Amino acid sequence: MRQDVRLTSCVATVAVIAIVAFAFPIALTGPSAAVPEAVPQDDAASALEAGERLPPRPERTAEERTRLAAELREVYSGPADRWPTPHVDPDVAWKEIGALPLVEHPSTNPHSAAKELLGKTLFFDPRLSGSGQIACASCHDPDLGWADGRTTSFGHSRKMLARNAPSIRNTAFQKHLFWDGRAASLEDQAMQVLMNPDEMRSGPKQVVTLLESQPDYRTLFREAFGDAPISLERAADALACFQRTVVGGSSRFDSFVKGHAAALTDEALLGMDLYRRDARCINCHHGSAFSDGTFHDIGLSNYGRPFEDLGRGNVTGSPTDTGKFRTPSLRDATATAPLMHNGLFELPVVLTLYNVGMPTPKRKQSQQGDPRFPVKSPHLKPLGLNKQDLADLAAFLVSLEEPKRRVRPPTLPGLPGLNAQR
Repeated sequence: MRQDVRLTSCVATVAVIAIVAFAFPIALTGPSAAVPEAVPQDDAASALEAGERLPPRPERTAEERTRLAAELREVYSGPADRWPTPHVDPDVAWKEIGALPLVEHPSTNPHSAAKELLGKTLFFDPRLSGSGQIACASCHDPDLGWADGRTTSFGHSRKMLARNAPSIRNTAFQKHLFWDGRAASLEDQAMQVLMNPDEMRSGPKQVVTLLESQPDYRTLFREAFGDAPISLERAADALACFQRTVVGGSSRFDSFVKGHAAALTDEALLGMDLYRRDARCINCHHGSAFSDGTFHDIGLSNYGRPFEDLGRGNVTGSPTDTGKFRTPSLRDATATAPLMHNGLFELPVVLTLYNVGMPTPKRKQSQQGDPRFPVKSPHLKPLGLNKQDLADLAAFLVSLEEPKRRVRPPTLPGLPGLNAQR
């Protein structure tokens, strides 16, 4: 996405928001110059409870923006423990945003170069699937930020799946996998995708037959696992091992927090301050992965309507989990649109929705007293940001993109190499 991200018009925004049957309000005013003090959160909470629609706060002049950016650059170039206090709710166990740590491979599946190479080869091999046409890379393409750029992915026999394919980059830092968190590890996630009849529709026989039938695969497997027998479980271990090596950490934001003060533009720096404070993003998107790794209801479950998706509620069966989805990392979010679990939104509309506190589902008469009716996260409040603020937030999110690097797929055992000229 270009640095000069432009917001969509109000007409286009209303058209998209109509998908979720929500007419959006406007919110909260705030300061217009100097390093801003924290916007009183009680004001926003009161406005939300009262259903008020407050105007966006005044925009700053070019001179005010330049002066504020210079002040913020000095502050944020210093140690993180001296950064301005973020706007977080009392119940949030937040962590400061920052550079990614080193990946820790589990003791039950330690890393080796041989296992990583086997996993990478399997990741790009469509013969793992029941159709022989779908590889892991079909939905997690390195040229597309390790996602697929689609609203929702195609599965077996081109079946349209229900959810957007998230990037696998930085999944090494996630405790729960899939939008609903039904996998507790990358090993489990790989197994579930392989076995899912709507996705890869594979199984132990499919995988073992492929690996045993190709001399090069037998060699790769022996180098990775020694004399252990070939199995679906070990193939999943290899896939998980490879995925843990797909990590970022080279974005302009990473460069900035490592001491390169000029790595962020003024717009991105203003957006970073908004992200931590007035925009309240850090309540859920915090830490080095820009995600709390937990589950929240943001009002997009379509409960009781077409395309209903109960999210975490389908996994746990708990009424309190209805409509909750895992907080996605915002690293590379601008490179992996469309966004949200349903893949319906581009960044400008997402920012507009959050600015007004996200949709609030209303109970129908038949839903009065329904214990499973979704309850929107209390961390979502109207913000009252103006167009400058939204553009600055977009600029900051762009700064979380990784630089484009081409990943050449490995030569697949038993198939010709990539020698064709185009």
